Order: sequence, then C-alpha cells, then structure tokens
Amino acid sequence: MDKYVIGLDYGSDSARAVVVNTRTGETLATSVCYYPRWKQGLYCNPARNQYRQHPQDYIDVLIHTVRESIAACPEGTAANVVGIAFDTTGSTPCFCDRTGTPLAMLPGFEENPNAMFVLWKDHTAVDEAARINELCKKWEIDYSQYEGGIYSSEWFWAKALHVLREDAVVRENAYSIVEHCEWMPALLTGVDDVHKLIRSRCAEGHKAMWHPSWDGLPSEKFLVALDPVLAGFRERLFKDTFTADKPVGRLTPEWAGKLGLSTDVVVAGGAFDCHFGAVGANISPRTFVRVIGTSTCDIMVSPYDEIGDKLIHGICGQVDGSVIPGMVGLEAGQSSFGDVYAWFKRLICEPAAALISKSESVSEEQKKALVAELEDKMIVELTKQAEKIAPEDSAVLATDWFNGRRTPDADQRVKATITGLTLGSTAPMVFRALVEATAYGSRAIVERFLNEGVKIEQVIGIGGIALKSPFVMQTLSDVLGMPIKVCRTDQACALGAAMFAATAAGIYPNVEEAQKAMNSGFAHEYQPIPANVERYNVLYKQYIDLARKTE
Repeated sequence: MDKYVIGLDYGSDSARAVVVNTRTGETLATSVCYYPRWKQGLYCNPARNQYRQHPQDYIDVLIHTVRESIAACPEGTAANVVGIAFDTTGSTPCFCDRTGTPLAMLPGFEENPNAMFVLWKDHTAVDEAARINELCKKWEIDYSQYEGGIYSSEWFWAKALHVLREDAVVRENAYSIVEHCEWMPALLTGVDDVHKLIRSRCAEGHKAMWHPSWDGLPSEKFLVALDPVLAGFRERLFKDTFTADKPVGRLTPEWAGKLGLSTDVVVAGGAFDCHFGAVGANISPRTFVRVIGTSTCDIMVSPYDEIGDKLIHGICGQVDGSVIPGMVGLEAGQSSFGDVYAWFKRLICEPAAALISKSESVSEEQKKALVAELEDKMIVELTKQAEKIAPEDSAVLATDWFNGRRTPDADQRVKATITGLTLGSTAPMVFRALVEATAYGSRAIVERFLNEGVKIEQVIGIGGIALKSPFVMQTLSDVLGMPIKVCRTDQACALGAAMFAATAAGIYPNVEEAQKAMNSGFAHEYQPIPANVERYNVLYKQYIDLARKTE
C-alpha cells in the first residue's frame, strides 16, 4: 500500500501543506493559508523595518492546512501518512522560556512584538550587525568566516542582541532562543525542555555562526564582549546541531488528534525554506538553484573534495549538511526581487485607487471592482508594454537594493537607485529597468561564485515568478548568459520538505534516493538570446559602475 508524507512550507505571508505519495512523488492535495494576524498588519512597523510574527499564527495555519489537505485526499490517506516535515523562513528567531515556549505564548507577552518571532526581513538590527562585524575582524577567531565573512542584520545574533537591548522585560524573562524551523518539530513532538530541543544544522550553521571547529557557537567571552546582555545565553542554547533527515520524534497524542493523523507519524528535523526548495528542485553538485519570490535565495551543494578548504567570501554561509547531508551547502541571495515589482505596483496603484474610492461617478460596488482589477492587472499590463522595449531603447538604469543587499557582501544600509530618467521616460521603461536590475543583482551573485572557484553547470528556477513570468525569466537568462530550467511544481519547498519527511520516516535511506523517486521534473527551459546577451554584457558594466558609486 502506498505511503504518504506531508511537507509544510512556512513562507513570509502564508503557509502551505502538500500531501505527497512517497513512491511516485505525486501531490495528492495542497492547502494554503495566510497568517491571520500578519495579514492584518499586526506587530509590524514598515517605517522601522520591523516585521514580527505571532507564534499563534503558525499554529492556526498548521491545523487548517493539514486538515484541509487531508480532507481533499482519497479516503484512507490519513491512516497511511508516515512522516511530516517543516521548512520556514530564516533567520526567524524568538526568545523562549526554559520549556522552549515562545514568550509571546505566555501571559503578559501576547501583544509584545519583541516576544514574537523576528521575521527574516526585519532589519531593525543594522547597528548590531555592524558591531558583530567589527568585533569578528578584531577577534582571535573570525566567527563570520563560514558566513561569507560579513554578518547580516537579517541573522540570529544581530536580531537577538537588538531585542535584548530594546526590551528590558524580554531581557529579564528570556531563557533561550529558538528558530522557527526548530520550534515546529519540537511543538508536535512534545519537547518541554529547551535543552532537549533538536537544533537545525541549516539554521544555526548559516545564521548563528555555529561551526564544529570552534566547538559550536561563538565563545561566551566573544558574546559578552559584543554586549553583556548576551551573558549566559551560550550555555542555555546548544552545542550540537543536526541535519534535517534525522527524525525528531513522533506526533504526540494531542497533536495527532488536532491534525487528524496517527501517533506513528514521524516528524523530521526542520530547515529553511529555500534549502528544502533546492532539494525539491532536484539539486545536485554544480547546480545553482534560484528560489525566486519576494526575495531570492540561491543554493548550491558541493562535495567535500571540490569545496576543500575554500572560504567563499560575501555569501550567506557554507555549512556541512545544510542542504543535502554529506555535502557542503552554499547559500546566497537578494534581499528583494518580487518585492521590487510589488513596490512599483503600489507606487502606481495607490494614488489611482485612492481617487477611484473617492469618485462620485461610480457605485461602491464598481469602485471595489475597479480597484481589484487595477491591483490584479497592473503588473500584467506593465509586463506587456515593457516586453516591447528593446534593452538599448531605454536609458533608465536601476540597482536592486530596495531592501538592502544580501549577497554579494551583505549590507542592509545600501539603498536602491534609479537613474537615466528623462521627461520621455515611461512607467514600462522604469518597470523594465527594475526587472533588469534584479537580473543584474543575480549575475553579481553568479560571478562571485565563479570568481571564488565554484563551478556552475546548470541553473534551476523555482517559485511563482519562475513559473508565471516568462519576461522576468527570459531577461534573467539573457543577463546571466545561461539556460535556466524551471521546476514543474509550484510548491518546490513543500515538496522538498516531503522528501525529508520520507527519508526521516525510513521510506528512503537518504535524501538523494527520495529526490530520484519524488522529483517533479521541469516545466520549461529558457535559452539566452545571443543578441540580448551581448547588449546586457555592456549594460551590466553600467550597473556595476552605478552600484559602486551609490553604495
């Protein structure tokens, strides 16, 4: 009888669950649910780059998506579910008590954003990241050396330090810190002691400067030198980390009842969404996987004999087993990609929507319909018009740093630039320049890997933009000068989670075998257009020049 697994992918705005046949890789059902509090804009302050998520949101969507997806499957499926695995955004840490419970789940902290999970794109810790980088370069050990040599405000220690400095109440009540991808498996398996919590190799290796060569986390002396508020946390955190193919435990009776599953269901270790997404996209050595969404995350894996003792400068880390156990995982990415297009849409749509809402010429029902149509079709229309513009016919040039720079060389202080504007510049010209800017930022990452001696033989794109925007993907292929395969599934991260669930449950001996049986294949392959490649080689040099002048 076929066995099934559930892959859960927690993104920035919503979570999705997929029920997958372990033998064929067929997805039986999918359920997507937005975080209810997040959708209302609660606990966030975009003006301060503060983005926090309540743990209750994670619980609510877990129950909803698992139950809804199972309900959509043939009768008897639930009884044959053998494993479940989570991927989440990251670094998304939260302060917790001795039991591993996030402070926001405790009385008195329910409405305190500092007691909640600090989402990956929260950039309130820019000053703290700068302090970490300064101290790392002076210390006897550069703890950032396996993080690309530059620590980011998007990561574990910067965020923890910022919250501790800002909130005395959290500082007095916090016992330890947990990543989102670690908390979900612990929650379902009944872990009630933070010291028994299984820590993610992926999360802690890439974002918390964990490495076995210095016995785990940075030393207590280093952390106290950063700020005395960190005193004692190293001892209350962890020494060891684990790859996500290892089982954490089984569903407790309570959670089996809530989800409608059996207590025999194995819960796998957690990891970050893009790392699981790369596995879901069938990553292998010398493959560059682009997880393209609001931001991008670029993932590679390297055998030990290829990576050797290389330290790849300016990326988001190189961690043994963070993607596929038995190989070194390499991570890079852009702090904004789809968010750039969303920003431009808002820039155009918001004044128009405001005028429509005040109009006396149409009914309230018509107003709502017009605003909805505006929101729904603006990017489509901009794309149609931008596609008609040849690269050489627009003098508009932009950089992609609308949310700072993740790679190469993390710096959340840099800002985006749009230049070359004239009275003849049009909205489609600007939109095209923004699409090209995101592609140029992608090329900068590829060139960093190549210059550091990392071979790239194929490029794979996954995510909604990869599947739904031929214009963006063709531009990306032309700018990179490389073919790009697009993964067939629109839920590659959740599929990757399902592969880890199948491995942890013992269906497959390792992740590579799960990939062979469960991968979705490719929907399309974009080929670079030689004439465009030649033009973009010239324009890319202009982008680099603009970037150097404005960073």
